[in-house]
Amino acid sequence: MGGTAVFGITGARCGLPAVLLCLAALLCANLLLYFYLDALYQDTNPLSAHKQCPLRHFKVGTMTACTPWLRCPEIRAEVRRVKLIGQGAVKKVYLSEWRGQKVALSVLSSEQYTDDFLHGLSMLRALQSAHVVTLVGACEEDGVFVTEYHPLGSALMLDATLAQDRYQWRNSWHTRLQLAIDYVAFLAYLHSSPVGIRVMCDSNDLHKTLSQFLLASDMRLLANDLDALPEVKRGSQGVKCGHHELTGDFVAPEQLWPYGEDVQFSDEAMPGYDEKTDIWKIPDVTRFLLGNVLGSDVIHFHLFQIYTECKRKEPHMRPTALEVLSVYRSVYDSMIESQSQRVRDML
Repeated sequence: MGGTAVFGITGARCGLPAVLLCLAALLCANLLLYFYLDALYQDTNPLSAHKQCPLRHFKVGTMTACTPWLRCPEIRAEVRRVKLIGQGAVKKVYLSEWRGQKVALSVLSSEQYTDDFLHGLSMLRALQSAHVVTLVGACEEDGVFVTEYHPLGSALMLDATLAQDRYQWRNSWHTRLQLAIDYVAFLAYLHSSPVGIRVMCDSNDLHKTLSQFLLASDMRLLANDLDALPEVKRGSQGVKCGHHELTGDFVAPEQLWPYGEDVQFSDEAMPGYDEKTDIWKIPDVTRFLLGNVLGSDVIHFHLFQIYTECKRKEPHMRPTALEVLSVYRSVYDSMIESQSQRVRDML
């Protein structure tokens, strides 16, 4: 009896420090988790996530210093094509190599699209920012330009990319909502750009819209294809995205032929429109980007009101992209705060 009692007391004394150590370890783990989440998600501004260089300079891949844009002699002598990775009506895109760095070389497909090609290049030059793929250089006389290479491809590949083992940990509402924020932030930038109010015309369906953006390795969204960005001039007749009739629910109501099926479509009779067509499409693009991950339903609930405002039939009644961006960032911050609060409640 005495030996048993002594053993029990000794066991209790030995077990108590072990329990305290476990509690301390749990507390430390929760604290680390809290600080990790706070540090990882506190900044939703894409400017912090991309390298910045002076005007007409670039830095890509493993480069540590900014370099002036490449010109014709450097492109001809130093940019080596590796393989074709994309092709459209306007240009072909080749994975290429420049001084050990992977780059994308865009080559004019046909002279009949020269104007579109040069427009895209001019927009790429004028809109260089954290929202747009990095321009490496150009040679107009050869019909080529060079940009940073992003191996994950376009936003069309988002679900397939996040399904890969190496990226599954990124398949969360944090990543997906940030991509939606990047998309709206680009529209806000486009609608008040250094070269006027621009409309994203290559966005007549969801597939085409997503193909205009690249997924960066840090899971940020970058505008890439800028071949169709007409300018809206206040007081004018507006812009028209192409010369053919547009159909479907994805495009804004004002982009549809307004005179009924009995009247044959005429490009000359089709009224113009403005940047509010981009606002109409935001909810549809956001739903794709958010996918079906834990927390996405809560985000949709918080965004329901702004979705409704974006889908107003009257263009002037829709919010600006900047107003939508403010709501998106507010929802992001609110979600982060709720997550952090749950962690604090565990402490």
